[in-house]
Amino acid sequence: MATYEKNLRPPQQPRLPAAPLDYDPSYVGQFNSVLRLYFNQLDNSFAALLNSAGGAYLRAPYGAFSDFTDQTTTANTATLLALATTDFSNQVTIATSKITVQNAGIYNLQFSVQLENNSNAPQDVFIWLKQNGVDIVGSTGKVGLPARKSPGDPFHDIKGWNYFLSMAANDYAEIYWSTTSVDVSIQTYAASASPTKPSTASVVATMSFVSALPIAAV
Repeated sequence: MATYEKNLRPPQQPRLPAAPLDYDPSYVGQFNSVLRLYFNQLDNSFAALLNSAGGAYLRAPYGAFSDFTDQTTTANTATLLALATTDFSNQVTIATSKITVQNAGIYNLQFSVQLENNSNAPQDVFIWLKQNGVDIVGSTGKVGLPARKSPGDPFHDIKGWNYFLSMAANDYAEIYWSTTSVDVSIQTYAASASPTKPSTASVVATMSFVSALPIAAV
């Protein structure tokens, strides 16, 4: 796949010629020419920024990540949700399942997990966020999973939600989970037939830039 690098150059401030004391037609022509070139730069910049393709030169930070491993844990144990694959990335990266942003701003973190309960009893799953290694207050979600349908036929469900996070440059976020039973896991599934279906990721997460950080009131 080809990689394209596009740069939008800001217009340069025009250097207006010094005005003569008396009217001079050549000065007026030169003055108009300088302004015409400047306005052409403005037109070209806005045309490129706001073109019909939706703004080909806008480059907001984003990252899309996934994992294709079965994830398990012991009962009632805080466990880091694994993210090993980078699907798309622009100034948002992962390393050891830490989602790191290069630029400060408000970000939207979204994720989904493919849950499986192989227990004979209903079980609970808890999912929450950490920022720079610290639990984010109010971020825990509690999911109730019914018992398995029958031996060899677990209960399956996919859950997901999103949060807005205020991030400084080089801040990172992590997704943690725990469950009430070792029989609960986060699963990946191979492609299957009848009808033909693609594989299933165990975890999918995206981090999207929403806005610059609010300016503090003076």
